[in-house]
Amino acid sequence: MTISEKVAYLKGLAEGLNIDTEKSKEGKLISVMIGILEEIGMSIEDLEENTEALGEEIDAISDDLSDVEKAVFEDEDDDECCCDDDDFFEVDCPNCGETLMIDESVLDEGVIQCPGCKQKFALDLSDDCCCEDEEDGCGCGCEDQSEE
Repeated sequence: MTISEKVAYLKGLAEGLNIDTEKSKEGKLISVMIGILEEIGMSIEDLEENTEALGEEIDAISDDLSDVEKAVFEDEDDDECCCDDDDFFEVDCPNCGETLMIDESVLDEGVIQCPGCKQKFALDLSDDCCCEDEEDGCGCGCEDQSEE
């Protein structure tokens, strides 16, 4: 039973007792109290309806935000790699074959000491080409372009 139904029941009991609400002080008091309870009951019902509607709106917003997060951050997670930093380069040690990550400052020095085998070796940058896997070459002017 809702609060409004309980207040309506209470109002019916008061009317069934034939309480004089015009001359009796107690009757006037009971009548005013029942009126206040009716208003409180209606206010509570309105608040419950608004709360339910707001909950549904929050759920819809949460679903929309979840879709946006998937669209924005899912692609970002797939594309990221700890090795995809432009400031670092992969170089294989010619002595032990270990793959090393070096930065531009090491490239400028021209000599690398492998942490695995402790051998020093010079970098030969002439072999590095961005088009070595392409059939027709990239047109960068390197010597690795395939001949037709």
